[in-house]
Amino acid sequence: MHFTSEQRLDDAVLERAFTLGEVPGILWTPTPTPTPTPVSVSAPAPAPLILLSPPPLGLRKAYPRLVARARQSAADGFATATIELPGSGDRPRLPGAERAFADLRRALDAGEPVSDETVDALILPLVDRAVPEWRTALDALLALPGIGGPVGYSGGVISIGTRLAVVEPRIEAAVLFAGSFIPRVMFEEARRVTIPLHVLLQWDDEGNDRQAALDLFDAFGSREKTLHANMGGHTGVPPYAGDAAARFFTRHLK
Repeated sequence: MHFTSEQRLDDAVLERAFTLGEVPGILWTPTPTPTPTPVSVSAPAPAPLILLSPPPLGLRKAYPRLVARARQSAADGFATATIELPGSGDRPRLPGAERAFADLRRALDAGEPVSDETVDALILPLVDRAVPEWRTALDALLALPGIGGPVGYSGGVISIGTRLAVVEPRIEAAVLFAGSFIPRVMFEEARRVTIPLHVLLQWDDEGNDRQAALDLFDAFGSREKTLHANMGGHTGVPPYAGDAAARFFTRHLK
């Protein structure tokens, strides 16, 4: 992990950009409040870590919403980190992604069902590439001073979060955004998920298969899982939904 820039946000959060191989990312850590007394005190305990998975828009476009979540998490005592998804931002496009997206747009514009083949071609290569990168990033992040477990995961694409919850034992709780198409194979993987889940669903999301999202929630094997459904489209998540997600992480990671 190579840090490329650093800035303080309102003296409360330290933001550091980094690269991990070819993958760019950002790390946010809470800044300790300075003490005026020169008394020897023990070092603060390592901060729990939340992995903020971005939407497939590129980190530059997603930055405002990511930094808002990072600020709230820092206020709650969490470190947060994000990495650029495969095929997003300045990273090379995934093979077949443009054709799959074009097929998706044609089906949506024509009011037709999106085929399983199109969903698989669009989502599965992304999951197959992103999950190992997240695990490598987690190795590097947990090796840094001041950061420790437990670890949470927050964001979409929901299939990435589902796969990570199955294969990565260091993730102990997850907030999943139900706003993307879901390959059929993910329903079988969902049955193997056992960590606590908090799932956000926008009821009128124009680009999401609502029934598939409900079916995936039903398939999750977690004994503790909560579905928060709000009226509105894909970008209409109400502010209080973020407050509920923050309370979820405080309950399970602190």
